[in-house]
Amino acid sequence: MGAVSEQTQTTTPRISRRIGAIAESATLAVDARAKALKAQGRPVIGFGAGEPDFPTPDYVVRAAVEAASQPVNHRYSPAGGLPDLKAAIVAKTQRDSGYAVEPAQVLVTNGGKQAVYNTFAALLDPGDEVILPTPYWTTYPEAIRLAGGEPVEVFAGADAAYLVTVEQLEEARTERTKVLLFCSPSNPTGAVYPPEQVEAIGRWALENGIWVVTDEIYEHLLYDGAQAPSMPVLVPELADTCVVLNGVAKTYAMTGWRVGWMIGPKDVVKAATNLQSHATSNVANVSQRAAVAALEGSLDAVQEMRVAFDRRRGLMVEMLNAIEGVHCPVPQGAFYAYPSVEGVLGKEIRGRRPGTSAELAELILDEVEVAVVPGEAFGPSGYLRLSYALGDDDLVEGVGRIQALLGEAR
Repeated sequence: MGAVSEQTQTTTPRISRRIGAIAESATLAVDARAKALKAQGRPVIGFGAGEPDFPTPDYVVRAAVEAASQPVNHRYSPAGGLPDLKAAIVAKTQRDSGYAVEPAQVLVTNGGKQAVYNTFAALLDPGDEVILPTPYWTTYPEAIRLAGGEPVEVFAGADAAYLVTVEQLEEARTERTKVLLFCSPSNPTGAVYPPEQVEAIGRWALENGIWVVTDEIYEHLLYDGAQAPSMPVLVPELADTCVVLNGVAKTYAMTGWRVGWMIGPKDVVKAATNLQSHATSNVANVSQRAAVAALEGSLDAVQEMRVAFDRRRGLMVEMLNAIEGVHCPVPQGAFYAYPSVEGVLGKEIRGRRPGTSAELAELILDEVEVAVVPGEAFGPSGYLRLSYALGDDDLVEGVGRIQALLGEAR
C-alpha cells in the first residue's frame, strides 16, 4: 500500500496543469525585484509599476474613513456591488462616454483584473479564440487561457505606431473566433486608436458576429488632443455583444483600493455575478464607498496627474530617442513609453551581448540598477516598457543611466 502511495505521488502533478501553466505577472515581478533591491539599500530606480505616483485624493480617503465607522459596512453586501456604486458607475459612464446603461448591466469587481477574468469566464468555452492585438497587457492571455480560450496574437510594431488594422484582424479571424480584446489607450504602448479606426474595428466585429471586450481603464489619460471614444457609442448596434471594462485605479490613483467593474448585456453580467458570488463575494465595502466618492467628485485630480504625465512623457521619449539603436514612438495615452531596442540587441555592452529584450532588461538592472519590463511580457522580444508615473528627478536619473550604458554598445 505504501509503495502504491509513493508511486502515485511521483506520477501525479502536485499543481493542476491549468494553474501550473500560468505565467507570473512580469510587471509585478519587476516591481517586486526593484523594491527588494531598494530595501537592501541599493539605489534602484523602477520603471516597472503601472500605477500613478500620486496619493488618492483627500476627499476619497475621508469618505473611506467615514465608511469604516459605519457598522453597515462591516457586513456582507450584494456580490454584484453596492447599489450606490452601481448608480455612480451608470452616471459616470453617461457623463464621460455618452454611453447609457442600467445598474443591471454593471458588476463591481475586485480591481480591473477580476473584471477581465470574469468577462472571459462568462463568454468563453474551451477552444474559443480571442483575437489579441499585440503588444498586450500581460494579464490578458493568462485570463483567456484560464477561461479555456485560446489567444490569437495580432502584432503591430513601432513602425505601425502599435495600431493593428482591420485587415490584420480579418486575416486572424477563423470560425472559432468569438472575442476581440480592444484596449485604447493601450497598456503597454500608450497607443491610442483614432475614432475612425475604433468605429471601423467595431463595424468589422459586428458584421462578423464577434464579441468585443474593450478595456477603458486609461480613458482620461490622453495627450496631444487625442480622443478615445467608447466603441459601443460609435457603433450602438454592438452594445449587445460588447463588454466594457473600467475602474478607479488609474484615474483617481486608487490602484491599491481594488475597485473595477464590467458593463455588458444583462445575461453576461448576471452570469459573471454568479461566478463572483462563489469566488470572492462582494468587493470590500469601504473601498466601494471610496469609489462612490471618487466617481461623484470632480476630475481635478486626474487633470493634475495628466499635466505631470504629459511633461514626463515628452522628456522620456526625447531621452530614449537620443540613444543610438532605440526608437520610441510618441505615446498619446496612459503613462508608458514602449521603445523598440532591436537596434541595440546583439551588440556588446560591458562584456555581455544581449540577444533579447529580456536579457537587455537584466543587463540594465545588473549594471546600472534600473528596472524596466522586457517586451517578452507583452508579446514579441525587442522592446522595453518604461512607466513615466514616477518623479521627474528619478525619471531623468534612470533614463540617463540607461543612456550611458547603451551608449557603450559596440
